[in-house]
Amino acid sequence: MTNRCTTAQSTEVVRRWAPPAIVTLAATAALTALTAAPPADAAPRQARPEQTTEGTAPRDAGEPIMAIVSIKSQKVTIYDADGWVLRAPVSSGTAGRETPAGVFSVVEKDKDHRSSLYDDAWMPHMLRITWNGIALHGGPLPGYAASHGCVRMPFGFAEKLFDKVHIGTRVIISPSDAEPVEFSHPALFVPKSEAIAAAPARAETLAREADEATKLAQQTKNAAALAVKEAAPLTAALRKLELAKTGADAALAVAEKALAAAKADQAKGRAEDQKQKAAAKVEELQTQLDAAKANAKSKLDAAAAAQDAAKAAETKKADAAKAASEAKLALEPVSVFISRATQKLYVRRPTRDRAPEAGEMFDTILEVPITIRNPDKPIGTHVFTAVAPANRGLRWTAVTIDGGDNARAALDRITIPQEVLERIAPTAVARSSIVISDEPLHRETNYRTEFVVALHDQPQGGLAMRKRPAEVRTARRDDGSNRRSDWNSWGGGQYYNQRQNGGFFYQRPW
Repeated sequence: MTNRCTTAQSTEVVRRWAPPAIVTLAATAALTALTAAPPADAAPRQARPEQTTEGTAPRDAGEPIMAIVSIKSQKVTIYDADGWVLRAPVSSGTAGRETPAGVFSVVEKDKDHRSSLYDDAWMPHMLRITWNGIALHGGPLPGYAASHGCVRMPFGFAEKLFDKVHIGTRVIISPSDAEPVEFSHPALFVPKSEAIAAAPARAETLAREADEATKLAQQTKNAAALAVKEAAPLTAALRKLELAKTGADAALAVAEKALAAAKADQAKGRAEDQKQKAAAKVEELQTQLDAAKANAKSKLDAAAAAQDAAKAAETKKADAAKAASEAKLALEPVSVFISRATQKLYVRRPTRDRAPEAGEMFDTILEVPITIRNPDKPIGTHVFTAVAPANRGLRWTAVTIDGGDNARAALDRITIPQEVLERIAPTAVARSSIVISDEPLHRETNYRTEFVVALHDQPQGGLAMRKRPAEVRTARRDDGSNRRSDWNSWGGGQYYNQRQNGGFFYQRPW
């Protein structure tokens, strides 16, 4: 309640001192204007963005599908299948340490993370989006960009968001304001309900067949090893006889040459005697060798057959493991990246397997050339996301964060090969996505990330300042899926220097 006495007294004071006070205030204002005026060549001060307040949608929220950070407005908005559910102010990277604009996803979560770069700084409820140190986390918000490249969120908001977000959740960092809009287009995946319904059973069957193939391969490998072991003495004996026979053949050749060169009768007699002895030795050894081969034939043939069976079983094991892996991956959302820079289409899916170092592993499914009409014309960066099943298909949204074509025109310029559609579209599920960009895959893309795309025409100080340390050797995957050979095929090949037949790959630590 207002104290009327105090108000009246204050008013009287103002009236009493009004003329001199006005003069004083005017003089102070003029002096301030003179002293605060920047020189003519000074850069104008950047205006602070309009402050965003924390908000929650007035409805029951679904599981978050994407987070969109606006560098311009210094805010983050979380979306589920039906629209925004949470929003809050943020503080992104300051000049020289800018938060990179682009397309990312959550690759690791840590409730109580400490920075390894900045004096053990506390980064609570961290949602990592690059392995070299860019993340969303709780932190102080001064009302403007002030971080070293990360996206700071209000502490309470970060805590509330932490348990709702899963590994793989899309994070879009836009230079300006962006939001998903409902979208449809003939090029977007149309799944087949029967293929999706059959996928779990098929994955289970192929996994069982892969296990059986693995056991059979081990059994045939053991049998081949035993057969080779049993045949080893026979092989050694045959080798010994073959060497002796070779020596006898050489001795006979020497005797024949000596006989041909002999002139005197006595010399010819000695040479003839040596030749007969050498010939007899050759005949004797040949007889022994033929008999030994006949006796060893069955066991040697059995050993050779066992080795052939082991090789065939290994091939079947690899094929079965690959089929089982693809069937398992078909249950996961599929992600497609189309790059105008490389004129390629990339496909990968999450494996849900933990990586040895940290995070989860993603699997390369396809990498194929693609046709983009007017390839020299910018196409922009667009993210198409299947947010939910709908009408025997999928309901899609589109987000555009970079100039070029609009989303529809971008898709119109692209021809996705039919064999690609036939392979990945039938089992496409909610959370599947297609990203189209002028950019190539960023070097941060590796087997522990989904696609990482950074806009080259936006500041990337927060990425550039984080130099990678030297390579270290670490164990490789060896589950028969051949995925480790795929890991080296990405634009993130800077991460790996894999030996073709070696027992390890190289990874740059983060």
